[in-house]
Amino acid sequence: MALNSEDSVDKLLAQWAAVRPELDCSTMGVVARLRKTSNIWTSTLEVIFKAHGLSIIEFDILATLRRTNEAVTPTELYHSLMLSSGAVSTRIEQLVKRGFVQRIASEQDRRSCKVTLTNKGIEIIDVAVNAHVANMNNMLTVLNQKEQKQLTELLKKVLLAEQ
Repeated sequence: MALNSEDSVDKLLAQWAAVRPELDCSTMGVVARLRKTSNIWTSTLEVIFKAHGLSIIEFDILATLRRTNEAVTPTELYHSLMLSSGAVSTRIEQLVKRGFVQRIASEQDRRSCKVTLTNKGIEIIDVAVNAHVANMNNMLTVLNQKEQKQLTELLKKVLLAEQ
């Protein structure tokens, strides 16, 4: 697949260079490209989730429950997903109504519960994850395996520096 040698960020950088030649905007190019890629990829991911009747948050909840493979508390879920407790509680309620998850009351504390996938939830998330992985593979076909590994390591380095 042939790529254009210039993108919209190159134009933005050229404009800055013309009006502020003393300012090194190279980092702006990196961040702008990451933001643009994130926006495009979010839209691409949403298509798959919507095709399975799920929002991104619902997919994340179901996928988290599937990969942990055990009942978890709503608090554990929202910490894992980096969402507010209210957002997770609302989505859990919707997923309960749709029959994808169930609440299991705690025997020790009546105010506490755990959430687990139902058989219907396992079925929907397994199908959705298969489509999601295929979609992500397609999104990254522009990069060969070595480039994907390099990108992974570079992004990991950035994320670790932010922790």
